[in-house]
Amino acid sequence: MSTEQLLRTPLSDLVGIRHPVVQTGMGWVAGPSLVGGTANAGGLGILASATMSLAELEQAIIAVKRRTDQPFGVNLRADAGDAPQRVDLLIEHGVKVASFALAPKKELIAKLKDHGIVVMPSVGAPRHAEKVAAWGADAVMVQGGEGGGHTGSVPTTLLLPSVLDAVDIPVVAAGGFFDGRGLAAALSYGAAGIGMGTRFLLTKDSAVPDAVKRLYLSHDVNGTVVTDKVDGMPHRMLRTRFVEELQETSILKRLGPTIRRTLKFKKLSGMSWRELAADGRSMKHGSGRSWAQMVLAANTPMMLKAGLVEGDTNAGVLAAGQVVGVLDDLPTCEELIDRVVTEAAECLRQTQKYTL
Repeated sequence: MSTEQLLRTPLSDLVGIRHPVVQTGMGWVAGPSLVGGTANAGGLGILASATMSLAELEQAIIAVKRRTDQPFGVNLRADAGDAPQRVDLLIEHGVKVASFALAPKKELIAKLKDHGIVVMPSVGAPRHAEKVAAWGADAVMVQGGEGGGHTGSVPTTLLLPSVLDAVDIPVVAAGGFFDGRGLAAALSYGAAGIGMGTRFLLTKDSAVPDAVKRLYLSHDVNGTVVTDKVDGMPHRMLRTRFVEELQETSILKRLGPTIRRTLKFKKLSGMSWRELAADGRSMKHGSGRSWAQMVLAANTPMMLKAGLVEGDTNAGVLAAGQVVGVLDDLPTCEELIDRVVTEAAECLRQTQKYTL
């Protein structure tokens, strides 16, 4: 049992967790070990499912439940062709939270809520938060430009208050958080908790290869770069020689490797060409990307897998938030969450001396 509850917020009440700390659903990173470790430490672990087949997702959910009896969530692609079947899995196995990178349809939200599942989409603007709140979302997560992976340009310090002003549901702040001071600051803004990705990637419970973790820790605050050369969308990742070469390569030269990686992903996912095409059309419609961008996006999972799973930094990319530059250790999830909430509680106590 980790630290007792020190900070009770609308998020902890909504989900039934001890601490208002969320481990985000990072593809190839947020597997059963990390999710179970987070849940047992009192936080909310989010299982990443976008890189899993339907059968793999079910096995991963079962694996998490073997590790913990605490609430956890699953991150879903709202535009996936089999999204309804994935929702059915969450219902069948009693998963507590469904998170989404893109806004799910109103009908999908209603179905989840009818079965007692908390719906928490990620949003990048106040208008997006207003839309999903009107459709019945229970909470939203906002990620400022400091965050890793797909990200926007607005920093958390501006995005968070604008979303808080727009909706009355719990808001989880992500992008740039790594310690208790950040949690205290987010709560002071009015957030109900924080989400952390890179900080959880760099824990002992993360399945990312140790050599890759050491590479992350070797970077300073200028060690990330935002590029659209991976999948046509702004993507913050670790600054490596491979990424720098990628930025200088034309789309024509990237076409051959892109096709090879797409074939590997097709084989890995077990999808037919028809299913892959339908999934691509759905993703294109939901994101507004061009077909050229979609060609790039199709091979992104394999580029991330090469780096985060296989440890091949010469052929893979490593999503990373800017906080990578201030991290220097690999705690367990329990050590991390205990440290964060204890420090946050002390920070909030200290600020009381400034009140009149």
